[in-house]
Amino acid sequence: MSNTEAAFRNIHQDLIDGCRDGDQKAQFQIYKLYYKAMYNTSLRIVNDRMEAEDIMQESFLSAFEKIDSYSGTVSFGAWLKKIVVNRSLDALGKRKAIFEDIESYVGIIDDSPEETINNEENELKIEKIKMAINELPDGYRIILSLYILEGYDHDEISEILNISSSTSRSQLSRAKSRLLKDLHYNGKNRE
Repeated sequence: MSNTEAAFRNIHQDLIDGCRDGDQKAQFQIYKLYYKAMYNTSLRIVNDRMEAEDIMQESFLSAFEKIDSYSGTVSFGAWLKKIVVNRSLDALGKRKAIFEDIESYVGIIDDSPEETINNEENELKIEKIKMAINELPDGYRIILSLYILEGYDHDEISEILNISSSTSRSQLSRAKSRLLKDLHYNGKNRE
């Protein structure tokens, strides 16, 4: 481990220890380190800015209240993200909302003037993809988001959703097939 990595770990461990002691400055530092990522994670699931903000805030409060249960076997960010994902899924389950903000995950689009036409075409493609994802059944959409956008593996998804990893794999495969079919079908109907 390099000195930089060791210092980075020590800084975070010191902050986590501070949070365990109820140090509000340490809590604020942890908040500043993670709030954007946690907000974006929640927003991709619930697709509502105000609700994502509330979930993010509640998740931090919960994490600080239960900081003693953080064992350090995974990174603090991964532990916190699981809290955010679970709270977001709970909120989604309560209101059966449609979610997905794929724009931030689509390839980098060149903003140079000669690329304006391509940008407009890319924006139309993004909109078609977003609409198709929003039309997927909840189960497909959630697994697609957790696997592709959030980077969870099938074992982690199975824990989060309380399903088997083989169910996660098959649901992801079905979600991709359905998405491609819907995009292909809609593309033909709009020509």
